[in-house]
Amino acid sequence: MDFAFGPDDERFRTRARDWLGEHANGSADRRAWERELGAGGWIGLGWDRTHGTYGNRPATLTQQVVWAEEYARAGAPARLGHIGENLLAPTLLAHGDDAQRARFLPPVARGEELWCQGYSEPGAGSDLAGVRTRAVRDPGDGTYRVTGQKIWTSLAQEADWCFVLARTEEDSHRHHGLSFLLVPMDQPGRVEVRPIRQLTGDAEFNEVFFDGAVARAEHLVGGAGQGWRVAMGLLATERGVSTLAQQIGFARELDRVVRLALRTGAAADPVLRDRLIRQWAELKTMRWNALRTLGGAQDPGAPSVVKLLWGGWHQRLGELAVRVRGAAAALGPERWTADRPYELDDAQRLFLFSRADTIYGGSDEIQRNIIAERVLNLPKESRG
Repeated sequence: MDFAFGPDDERFRTRARDWLGEHANGSADRRAWERELGAGGWIGLGWDRTHGTYGNRPATLTQQVVWAEEYARAGAPARLGHIGENLLAPTLLAHGDDAQRARFLPPVARGEELWCQGYSEPGAGSDLAGVRTRAVRDPGDGTYRVTGQKIWTSLAQEADWCFVLARTEEDSHRHHGLSFLLVPMDQPGRVEVRPIRQLTGDAEFNEVFFDGAVARAEHLVGGAGQGWRVAMGLLATERGVSTLAQQIGFARELDRVVRLALRTGAAADPVLRDRLIRQWAELKTMRWNALRTLGGAQDPGAPSVVKLLWGGWHQRLGELAVRVRGAAAALGPERWTADRPYELDDAQRLFLFSRADTIYGGSDEIQRNIIAERVLNLPKESRG
């Protein structure tokens, strides 16, 4: 099978690489960087133009892959706008109305409005149908009042808006009676964000508390009680083009581990050497599989298979990184002080962060249930 990109894709690659070489700056303010990407026409590549031209640049699926790969190779700043661009925008294009698309897509494409995702809750993580956050409609003005708690909300501290899955029908159960609402975050006293400190010492995730937060009636997506359908459509977009870009980052991490093994002499250990080769071979296989399935019809279990593959692979890489370091992996790169108590090197950070890879985005157990029930047609697990 030929996995090569065509001439048009390579010309697109050259334009992307040249622009990134001129503009990408790891020290740039991340909000300013989003606006720069928007001004350059690099947000909203390939958005469906059936209802309008809300993105900045048309692009084929393979050109979207090219951009994602070049962005990763350039080591460009981590995106703040990817949730709005890659999750909200496809959802509005598929399930939103013309007014919603006209209001929300242009600011995303310009890099001006940032989004977060209000799905998981303390009692409804991978089991999304168990959400308890409620949204009660005001019979007077038709607005919704949202009350509840969301957790593991990436970028909530930066976001201007949150798309929230909430229960809008009294006494509804499981996936029935849910609605998909667009909620502004700037509501003092009604929306509170609390950072969650991770093993790495960072705080990328947050708890978000809604206490009567207001969502306008026209910001209900897909219709009242249709939240589960909209939410599932959104989740299907999470593991597309971005998987290939993610693998570029994985390759860079693997390269660092290999170089470390050569520098420390750990590569002389035949067991470690075999594990390094296996990691390389598995990463190549994941890339070829992603290219093979890109743009084609997928069976219901394909996203779950992909998540299982990369989650386990990345976690094993983290374990291998500290194994290569040996006893030195237990020591920090700098002397810890009161004002800098938690310094980690790349290998330690990789090991600690990757512990979550088999949990977030749908735990391995949930992915296996999906494959068992939707692909293998095994009896469904009993759920209360």
